[in-house]
Amino acid sequence: MAYSSIITTFAGPGNQGMQVGHNSGRIENHARFRSSRVALVGIGGVGKSQLAIEHYYRTAERSPETWVFWAHASNTARLEQSYREIADQAKIRGRKDPQVDVFKLVHDWLWNEKNGPWLLVLDNADDAAVLFPPPSTQADDGGNGSNGALRQPLSRYLPPSRHGSVLVTSRTKHAAEQVVEDGDIILVKSMQDAAARALLHKKLRDKGGKDSKDDNDDEDDGIAELTTTLEHMPLALQYLEAYRQNDQGKTSLLNQEAGHLRRDKVASNSILITWQISFSHIQSTRQSAADLLSLMSFFDRQGIHEALLRSQNSTANRCDDEFENDVLVLQDYSFITATNANTFEMHNLVQLATRKWLEIEGQLNKWREHFIYILCTELPTGEHENWERCQALSPHVKAALAQRPKNEKSLKEWALLLHNAAWYAWRRERADEAEHMSVMSMKVRGEVFGEENAETLQLMNRKTLARKERVLGPEHPDTLTSMSNLAGVLDSQSKYEEAELMNRQTLARKEMVLGLEHPSTLTNMNNLARVLESQGKYDEAESMNR
Repeated sequence: MAYSSIITTFAGPGNQGMQVGHNSGRIENHARFRSSRVALVGIGGVGKSQLAIEHYYRTAERSPETWVFWAHASNTARLEQSYREIADQAKIRGRKDPQVDVFKLVHDWLWNEKNGPWLLVLDNADDAAVLFPPPSTQADDGGNGSNGALRQPLSRYLPPSRHGSVLVTSRTKHAAEQVVEDGDIILVKSMQDAAARALLHKKLRDKGGKDSKDDNDDEDDGIAELTTTLEHMPLALQYLEAYRQNDQGKTSLLNQEAGHLRRDKVASNSILITWQISFSHIQSTRQSAADLLSLMSFFDRQGIHEALLRSQNSTANRCDDEFENDVLVLQDYSFITATNANTFEMHNLVQLATRKWLEIEGQLNKWREHFIYILCTELPTGEHENWERCQALSPHVKAALAQRPKNEKSLKEWALLLHNAAWYAWRRERADEAEHMSVMSMKVRGEVFGEENAETLQLMNRKTLARKERVLGPEHPDTLTSMSNLAGVLDSQSKYEEAELMNRQTLARKEMVLGLEHPSTLTNMNNLARVLESQGKYDEAESMNR
């Protein structure tokens, strides 16, 4: 079951008003008709804790006789502290004994129906090891040890009862399953478009926006684009004032802090820190999954094909099960989504946060270069038979335009990638795009190889040809001359297949424009024959010279 998130304000100590959303009612209905334990699972920043807070206060308001408890479950120390606070709140006898097992103490109190109905919220239950400690850390005394350490799986300290309910928030389904059944997990996803726009309208009004019709019209024009750019992420939309429509502004936005009531005051609430904690946890528990996330952060956010991640990356030699397990880990954290059996997508903000994390870890250049290497290897030349493949990779190539590497080897690969992409754009008659990428590639080749290098000459000729085709037309004599020049450069580089194709195209145009007996046409025929001989196609070459 999946619900879209909605950010609300709510009444409570120190808060300013209340606007209760409909999702709290969904949680109540789920708990009433299905189970006394429910978990909200979704990516950090999507609004899980906000929904839990709303449900917490709504329960307290509608049912004053119900005990409402909040426990921070991010680590064992915070969980123990929260349980001690619960014991104090309920004034449980024996709570002041320094040797008491506070988890069992609270468990026994919750079990007793005479104490009345209760709701327990376990917030940030992200680490399965906290909720289900390994056997080596569990006591041999059946959980009745001292000093309050969690000695058994937490689920054993949560009594099933008709008078109590548990609400869990977690970034991972695996962790949530330590407390609730799979069927009692609610997947919280990004806000629906209408809700995101409504929230953004409110933020803009709260910041003192004018109410004139023109201003409102201008505001409406940008709302759809901005909510899409911010991925309909509630926490990101709340920090609109930090956004500047560039990566620097986005990073600033990701670093903004939130002071939500009832949230753990020790843990940071910034989106960036929230996600980076998850990144680091993945890295410490499954390095290969962290590697996969690192690589995927450079691709276009959509259409990331499994073949790109398997064929050339660091997981290439690992078995299918290991790759699938890496994917499951990232899906468990809601960092990636499978759009079909072989293709994945990511939130743009998750990609940005991942690259920021890699920068902090000193790994950004490594994974940028690996991404470029994969694309350079996978992108073919722009010939007609490769068009389908080139089109599928085009969004990722465009993403690579902004990822210029520093390493010389990677720079050469980046230049070749742009060269092949320009070739494809040229063949599809997208002259401006082809010229832009050709110029970028030529500039890098000039830096790496020098202006006299044949590779640079080839790129210069492609640039000239693209410009002449756009300005003069494909059949202009000057354009035909540039085609011949490019064919000659390809021949000098021993790129005979490309040289043959370029010579054939040039010859066909010259025969049509200049005629069969024109000297330039005859020269072109001779050039084509020479290229055919270089490939061992002697019969074709001989017929060309007759």
